[in-house]
Amino acid sequence: MEYIPNILFAVILALGIGYFARNIKKLIRNIKLGREVDASDHKRERWSNMARIALGQSKMVKRPIAGFLHVVVYVGFIIINIEVLEIIIDGLFGTHRIGLKVLPESVYGFLIGSFEILAVLVLVAVFAFWMRRNVINIKRFKSLKGWPKNDGNIILYFEVVLMCLFLVMNATDTMFQNLGHGNVISQFIAPWFGDNPDTLHIIERTAWWLHIVGILIFLNYLYFSKHLHILLAFPNTYYGSVAPKGKFNNLESVTNEVKLMMDPNADPFAAAPEGAEEEEPAKFGASDVMDLNQIQLLNAYTCTECGRCTAACPANLTGKKLSPRKIMMDTRDRLEEVGKNIDANGGEFKDDGKQLLGDYITNEELWACTTCNACVEECPVSINPLSIILDMRRYLVMEQSAAPMELNNMMTNIENNGAPWPYNQMDRLNWAKED
Repeated sequence: MEYIPNILFAVILALGIGYFARNIKKLIRNIKLGREVDASDHKRERWSNMARIALGQSKMVKRPIAGFLHVVVYVGFIIINIEVLEIIIDGLFGTHRIGLKVLPESVYGFLIGSFEILAVLVLVAVFAFWMRRNVINIKRFKSLKGWPKNDGNIILYFEVVLMCLFLVMNATDTMFQNLGHGNVISQFIAPWFGDNPDTLHIIERTAWWLHIVGILIFLNYLYFSKHLHILLAFPNTYYGSVAPKGKFNNLESVTNEVKLMMDPNADPFAAAPEGAEEEEPAKFGASDVMDLNQIQLLNAYTCTECGRCTAACPANLTGKKLSPRKIMMDTRDRLEEVGKNIDANGGEFKDDGKQLLGDYITNEELWACTTCNACVEECPVSINPLSIILDMRRYLVMEQSAAPMELNNMMTNIENNGAPWPYNQMDRLNWAKED
């Protein structure tokens, strides 16, 4: 009988971690639906970006208030959950506060005391975030409706419950309270629960179980939430572009064709060398998530839905339909839809008559973009909405000839006249002959 709690704990832990691993496997599969991309260059710069942006939160603190609050929640929540390691060991082996047996009392007390202070700071920060989202109604959050809005609040409620359970657990643990140190905050809460040892034990055990179960539920909720960035911010910042902003990636097939046209000695009608296989022409640009590359799909899953990109977008500020945040959310929604299609059809995608372009993102949104890179600069986790916009524009131009009339006229002039203006090359200097 004495081992039943340990067995039950092991089962709950295995189920929680197993379901999480299953979802992560599905996420990786979905990301791999995209085209492979080589990101093996500039390793030192990539590691630096990950340490500075994901771990150091350097882009978050550009907005001091939100940045400070986020750092408090981030640091507090991560550090406090170091205690989860102790809970897991206690739960599996039937010990109680194993940290006291492996650490000096003064060190253990200092750690738990620090955790309690951080827990209170997290509660304060969470309250401030809730006010910003629901009472102050900051402009970039107003457009969030339905699930995206509820998701942001649910995660805040999760954090409140977990922090409160942590404090209650400490406040009702008579063994911990009798140490006389470490209970920086819990000593003020302890009187609320009386002094009956049996009652305190029941409350402490209940809080302990709810805390670890809550952590496992939170872990598995991440896959369905925008807070997946807690995990994905690190690989996303590592694989983020290290090229200068605004650099346009050229298609190799187009580059080779242009080189062929500019080589006076090349014979464009020459047959391919004997034995050489002619490659099928690649699809130009992207119309669905499978046409995007794996880093772009990772971007979509990493999006925090904070709206900083949209708040900085000049097209959006002037009333146009473009929202970089919506571009990323639409990409993730379509990718999830494709993943569910694969799950429902035995691991194979069956054409559902939909695609990212048209069913999720409109031509109007794409052509509203000024390619200024403001969204890329603002993103706190190195997401690049512009790369998706440009790939979809490329598809519209090169596959469908569906560019706006002004752009089509310009490209026709460049093709025929070598310049964007509708004048023959021989007539360009006529203006200089006029009196």
